[in-house]
Amino acid sequence: MLPWVVRRTRLPLLSSRCVDCRSESATTGEGRFRVNANGKLLDVWLLVRCVSCDRTSKLNVHERAPVASFDPAELERYHANDPELVASTLLDPLFARRNRVALDWTGAWRLDTPSAWLDEGWPVRVEVVFDDPVPVRPERLIAQGLGLSRNEMLRRVKCDVPPRRTTSTGFAFTVLPGD
Repeated sequence: MLPWVVRRTRLPLLSSRCVDCRSESATTGEGRFRVNANGKLLDVWLLVRCVSCDRTSKLNVHERAPVASFDPAELERYHANDPELVASTLLDPLFARRNRVALDWTGAWRLDTPSAWLDEGWPVRVEVVFDDPVPVRPERLIAQGLGLSRNEMLRRVKCDVPPRRTTSTGFAFTVLPGD
């Protein structure tokens, strides 16, 4: 079985309307948190910038949370703008739902495939794994990875998941020999 890996190349853009210019795209840039103390309560926000007008906005990570509820190491990671914490916060579905944002993965991922896979005997079994939950349609991913048209891909590939349904979890497929 050949492994294909879908990897994130950068953080995805956010689909969120800007209050100033009404643009639909925002970015976290390098990723920064803002931590604000109010007595014994903390607010933590993820800062995002509008791609069009550069306006900074805040997305709620924690609201009015008691200081004692934070692990000191986690709090330090917020203060240090830890890149892995930025990524895990941004990729958290509850965070997106709570802040009413969607992720735009266009240009934010790549497909890594072995270069010498054609040396395998036919049929070829391929397993696709995801490092991050990148939503893709299997038919597009497979066609890109094999360098085939989508019609040719649908004719030669038997997939374990519906090829026209978006997925962000691993799946496998079998490539049949061409005519």
